[in-house]
Amino acid sequence: MFSTRVRPDLILRILTERDAGAVFALVDQDRAYLREWLPWVDASRSADDTLAFIRSSREQLAAETGFSAGLWHAGHFAGVIGMHKIDRMNRKGEIGYWLGEAHQGKGLMTDACRAVVTHALEELELNRVEILCAEGNRKSCAIPRRLSFTEEGVLREAELVDGRYHDLHLFAMLKRDWKK
Repeated sequence: MFSTRVRPDLILRILTERDAGAVFALVDQDRAYLREWLPWVDASRSADDTLAFIRSSREQLAAETGFSAGLWHAGHFAGVIGMHKIDRMNRKGEIGYWLGEAHQGKGLMTDACRAVVTHALEELELNRVEILCAEGNRKSCAIPRRLSFTEEGVLREAELVDGRYHDLHLFAMLKRDWKK
């Protein structure tokens, strides 16, 4: 799996156990902001919860069913991107991501997403990459649009977050359509 310098000020690398403190600190700092869109935020109550997530992600990596990578911007932890589900039989995967509030608006996640899509389609030899974004989460939906993903539809009330159902926009990129 990879560790890569996406641009001079942005490094993307697989999360390790030693990253648990930094990941939890950012989640805890931005808890109110992240809670609006991410169903797992309230279940992440301690660095131990984050450590369990990282260990689970490492198991996915070993089984080749997914991975989670951290974004380090100018030496500071900024967020996470990963392939939540890799379906080898159908050669497809789903990308998920989140970024700390102070790190937004700098193109970090778009550049990280571009690197992960390239990795998925070229190195993992997937044919299809999907991204699901909640209705109303304009910043999240802007990323697949910026990368020329096709919006294939809306999954109605597909995710329960903080007691509310969210419709999810389904975006997809096929290998034959990908341009770096």
